This record gives sequence, structure tokens and C-alpha cells, in this order.
Amino acid sequence: MTEAILLVGGKGTRLRPLTINTPKPMVPAAGVPFLTHQLARARAAGIEHIVMATSYLAEVFEPYFGDGSRLGLHLEYVTEREPLGTGGAIRNVASRLHSGPDDPVLIFNGDILTGLDIPALVAVHQSSGADVSLHLTRVEDPRAYGLVPTDDTGRVTAFLEKPQTPEEIVTDQINAGAYVFRRSVIDTIPAGRPVSVERETFPGLLSAGAHLQGMVDSTYWLDLGTPQAFVRGSADLVLGRAPSPAVPGRCGDQLVLPSARVASDAKLSEGTVIGENALIGEGSRISGSTIHAGAVIEPGAVVTDSLIGAGARVGARTILSGVVVGDGATIGADNELREGVRVWCNATLPAGAVRFSSDQ
Repeated sequence: MTEAILLVGGKGTRLRPLTINTPKPMVPAAGVPFLTHQLARARAAGIEHIVMATSYLAEVFEPYFGDGSRLGLHLEYVTEREPLGTGGAIRNVASRLHSGPDDPVLIFNGDILTGLDIPALVAVHQSSGADVSLHLTRVEDPRAYGLVPTDDTGRVTAFLEKPQTPEEIVTDQINAGAYVFRRSVIDTIPAGRPVSVERETFPGLLSAGAHLQGMVDSTYWLDLGTPQAFVRGSADLVLGRAPSPAVPGRCGDQLVLPSARVASDAKLSEGTVIGENALIGEGSRISGSTIHAGAVIEPGAVVTDSLIGAGARVGARTILSGVVVGDGATIGADNELREGVRVWCNATLPAGAVRFSSDQ
């Protein structure tokens, strides 16, 4: 049976203000903490034992997931005192694994939403006899990622950090953030210091002659590093575009948690999620957005592709598009906020304070 290590130590700085009170993997997506989807997918793939490598706001994981028995898993937690990077985190939890030296260990990141066929990656790892196997995905614009070219047998030939010029873009295959390690390879990572698996471990193994195998899997894949991506990932889970056994309800245009109250003429669409005890006022239109627990959307507001934090309030007739509103913030009536605006936790914006169009 394959065991897994789940890397959930990141600070999620690109997601602020969402991650001020909550570590990135615990931010709700489709009505439950994002991590729930990953754990449920691992369990569905037959994995039973997962060690979580935690660091930032580590104290919130165990009280929520406990020993994992609710999900049919055995969960353990290891907290880093100093951030150790991806490779250092893997090495730091190795003593908790039960696998033998040649057994496969699955390693995945706490901020990737993917439809990866986990058993297929393990099968490729075992049939190829690789030391490490990597999930690769193809992207249209690979400049923001590390490129991983492979030969015609799928064997990795190089690791190229974020390319800058057209000549450097030799492939559209990128490291998608899920790996299978031969158990003994984990022990070769230096202990007790920060190590980047992408920049140090993988290139080092390659230059030492190790066998690194790539498996290109072109199912759904999304890096949830930015608020816009997080909102889209949550909507895709609700719409059924991203597969997860943990969505609390049927897939469709909207997901309204049972304690939320939604006015009968409010329009919810495009995978919108309404969290527990949220209140959605008359005539409001919410599309492709996530409204967290206890938030209030007043009558006539229009919210598109946005994320409204827990306990926040959006005033009447206010228009939000591509906006993140932090926990407990208040946006007064008749404001208009557009793409990329982040309103910090507990901030207050008076009525009619910000507009993009002229006053009608």
C-alpha cells in the first residue's frame, strides 16, 4: 500500500488577505477546506497513511482533521520549527513512514487542484523502475514554471527553471507538483537544513545518474496560488470540472450550504458557493464567486469572480468583479471595485467611496 506525504507548510503570501487567519490549504473551496478534497482523492486512490508536513499556522490542521478516521485515513502531523523548503520538509517527516526501502511514497503539494490519476502515476513509477516519478502537465505559457523535458520513453532529461527567452522554452511540460519517490531516495536528502526539491534534489539526482521518470497527465490541473485561481478552482469543483469526492452536495451551478439564507430572487451561477450562515439579499447577482461563512451580501449587489471572507459585508448595489474581501471587512453601499483589488481583513470602505464608472 502506498503511503503519502502532504506538503502544507507554505505561508500563502500570494493569497493574502485570505491566508492571514487561515493557512492556504484550509481556505474553503466548494464548501470545505481545500485540503479535504486532496485527502479524499488520495483515499479514493487507495492511500491509507498520510503524513502532513506543516509549518505556517500548523496548529489548525490537527484539531480539524484529527487522526483522519472520518475520512478513512490514518493522519500524522510533523511541524517544522524553521521552514525547510519542499525537500527539507520531505526529509523531516521520513521517520514517520512505514514503507520499505524500495516501496513507492506519494508526495503532493497542498495548493494544487488536480484530477491526476494517482494509481497510474504509481504504476508508471513501478513499471519504469524509476527512483523518482513526476506528474507533468502541459501549459500554454510555461514561463512561470519549471520546465521538465523528457525523452521518447518518458525519462526526464533536464530541469529548467523559469525560462525567460523563446529559445529557452524547449517544452510545454511543467512540474505539476506530485511525485512518487522510492523510499530510500528520501533518505539521501540532507537533513536539518532548507532544501528545494525542485532546485536542488531533482537536478542533483539527475546529474548523479538517477532515473527520473515523467508522466504527462493532461486532466484538470490548477495552481491555487492566487486569489483568482482559488476562486476559479472552487467554482470548477462545484461545476464538476475538477473531480472531487468531497464536494458536499451535487455538482451544478451553485452550492448553498444548509444554514445559509438566500433571497428567493437572488441569482447564483457559475459554480458560486454560499457558506454557512451567510445572508444573500434580494435582487443580488452572484456569479463564479465564493461567499464564506457568515458574510452578508446586501440587496442589489453584483459579485462576479470574487471571494468574500468570513463575516464580511458587501453593501447594497455595490459591484465587485475579480475582488478579494478579507474576513470581517465592510464594503459600503454603491461602491464599484474591479479586478485585482484586495480589501484587507476588518477594513471599512464607506458608501460610494470608490467607483470606476461615472456616477449615473
